[in-house]
Parts: sequence; C-alpha cells; structure tokens
Amino acid sequence: MNVRRTADLTPATRRAIFERSSGVESVRGDVAEIIERVREAGDVAVREYAEEFDGVTVGTIDITDEAERAVDAVDDEVLAAIETAAENIRAFHERQKPEDWREEFDGRELGRRFKPLSSAGVYAPGGTASYPSSALMGVIPAKVAGVDHVAVTTPPADNISPATLAAIEVAGADAVYQVGGAQAIAGLAYGTETVNACDVVVGPGNKWVTAAKAEVRGDVNIDFLAGPSELLVVADETADPELVASDLVAQAEHDTDAAAAAVTADENLAEEIAAETEAQAEEAARSEVVKEALENEASGVFLARSMSEATLFADEYAVEHLSIVADDDEELLARIENAGSVFLGPYSPVAAGDYASGPNHVLPTGGEAKRVGGLSVETFLRSSTVQRLSEEGLDEIADAVTTLARTEGLDAHAESIEKRR
Repeated sequence: MNVRRTADLTPATRRAIFERSSGVESVRGDVAEIIERVREAGDVAVREYAEEFDGVTVGTIDITDEAERAVDAVDDEVLAAIETAAENIRAFHERQKPEDWREEFDGRELGRRFKPLSSAGVYAPGGTASYPSSALMGVIPAKVAGVDHVAVTTPPADNISPATLAAIEVAGADAVYQVGGAQAIAGLAYGTETVNACDVVVGPGNKWVTAAKAEVRGDVNIDFLAGPSELLVVADETADPELVASDLVAQAEHDTDAAAAAVTADENLAEEIAAETEAQAEEAARSEVVKEALENEASGVFLARSMSEATLFADEYAVEHLSIVADDDEELLARIENAGSVFLGPYSPVAAGDYASGPNHVLPTGGEAKRVGGLSVETFLRSSTVQRLSEEGLDEIADAVTTLARTEGLDAHAESIEKRR
C-alpha cells in the first residue's frame, strides 16, 4: 500500500476521493421496472422476484410468528448480545426525543409540538447472511419515537438467520416480511396484499435497495441514499499503527467497494500504518475482499503537510465513520464539521458503534454527511407549530402584517387583520 501525499493529488484524483458514488445509476432502469411490477401485481410480483433473485420459493410472506419464535431458538449467548446492544441503542435514542414547547412573545404564545409518523418500514439486509445489528438500528429509534406500526422486510431464504429474526423481535417490530431487494422497498412504499404501505422507509442495503429508495422518494419519506461503507482515520504521532490498521481492515471487509483511509501529518506513522494494514489484510478471514477494497481510489493512507491540512482533508471527505486518534482529538474534532459518526480515542473502534455502543450505524455516505445526519428518532417524527395571539399581541404586529399583505396584493389578508382591530 503506497502512501499518497495530499499535496500531490490531482483534481481528478481528489474528485474520485471526495465524490464517491453509491453506484445506483447503473440499476435505476431495472429497479423502476421492479417497482412498477410490484405496484401492479403485489404479492405475485414479490414471490416471482424471490424465485428470480433469491432462488427461494416463498409461501408465507408474513413471518412475524417466526420472528417471535426465534427469541427462544437462538443461542443464549447471541440473545444476550442482542439484548445488550438493544438496551444501549434504546438508551441513546431516548435522549434524542425532542420536547414540545410553548413560550410567550409580547402577547404571542408560540410553540412547537412533535408527533410520530403512523407507520415505518425498515429494511434489514439478510437472506443467508445475518445482520441483527441493522434490525436493531432501524426498529428501535422508530419505536422510541412512538411509531405505532413498524414493519421489517428482510430477504427470503430457506432458513432466515434466527439471530436477525430474534433482533427484530427484541427491537419491538410489529410485523416482519420475507421480501428483499428493490421489491421490498416497493412493498413498503406502496403496499401489497400482505405488506402494509408505510409513511417512511429506512435502512441500509445494496445498490438495488438504494436505487429503489431513490425511486420511491417523494411518494414516501426515506432516510437517505447510502452507498458502500466508509472510514477515515485522522491520526497524529501518538496513534498506534497496529490499531489504526485493524480499523481499516475491519472496514474493508464489509465490501469490495468499501472505502478505508487514514490521514496523518507524520510520515513515519503513515508508512507504519500502510505496512501494518498490508500485513493484516493478508491474514484477514475475508482477505480477498479486504485487499480489493483497499485498492479503491478513496482508500489508503494519505500524508498531509500538517494536522490542520489533515482536518481540511477530513472535512472535504465528509466520511460516514470518522475516527480521530490524536492527543488533541477534541480540538481536531472542533475543526471538522462533516461526518456521519465520530469515534474519539484509541479505545473507540468503529466496530463498537456498528453493534452495541448506542449511536445509530445507519449513516450517510458518499459525502452526504455535508447535507444530512444519520438515522435518528427525528427521522420518524413530524412537527407542527402552535400559536395563540392575544388582542394586544395581534395589535403589536398588525401594521407589519397589513403592509406586507397589501404589498403582495393580498388585500383580503390585510382585511382579516383590520376586522379584528
């Protein structure tokens, strides 16, 4: 792995690093067809796509009962881990709940109130794989927000992971459907004979799932469009290269399209991180995936001329997971505005946040951290404002209102004020 100097990066290379694509455009046309088919044929289309894409003959789409039974079927150690993670995730998200408020402003009683959406759909990747953590991260904030009906879709399989099903049940989902891919998003957005349409659709997935969320956005709320997972480590000379490398390798094992990068102003540390990452990649269980991910343009070790330049690099990168391993980590963090989730210090590996520390792991990628935050309780809430004006309060602003109304040519607006004076 070569160390690249940030000062030597060409404009084209910087674009490749900072404008990372989710890859959805290549499948948008096919996804649009899938969505239209599900809207037209409902459960029939869902079953057809299960055969075509998952190689599974789906009888019963609704597997809520199976999820309930999975809690007793799953290994005790796994269930304990799920329950520990769920407790921490729930506690963190409880702190996010906003409070209704009212205040007096010179005869104007003004306020804001928050209400949960009625229904939410959560996509939990799965099938033959097991992703109980994604089920927890999607369902728990919705239930904390007070959503009445939370439905989960997970890809069908001959034997769906009991751990994923148990996590869905522990998190408190109200319905579980074995539907995967773009057809799952279509079902959650528009409904089928079995799947209930929802107000919001959230959760991570592959490019087909992401493209489907892009297609249904506008007809239903979504969280955001997420692509391959990402990590950037900002490190100073105090960082342990072995630990930094372990985080890069852990990130790279997600997917061949994952981005795993580090930036530092210390040349010796940069070379040590690069060497250690190569060594650990060779020994990794998913070595081929890791090594391919580390070859991505946005992956690697970058050498900045100063830590100030390193923070500028990090801010422009706007990464999903930002790790800061430095003596003055709080000072460096204060200079970086754009990040999905931040991990401070040598004992805060991203893997902890992936599973059980509490914050949500459904996060913006591809630079979207410049515009949007991660999945949260607020994703499942809507707000409305409240106002009550006294006679004196109305009189205080009457001239301003009538003047502006007449300026806009809306005389009836002005007259509605005058009639009250």
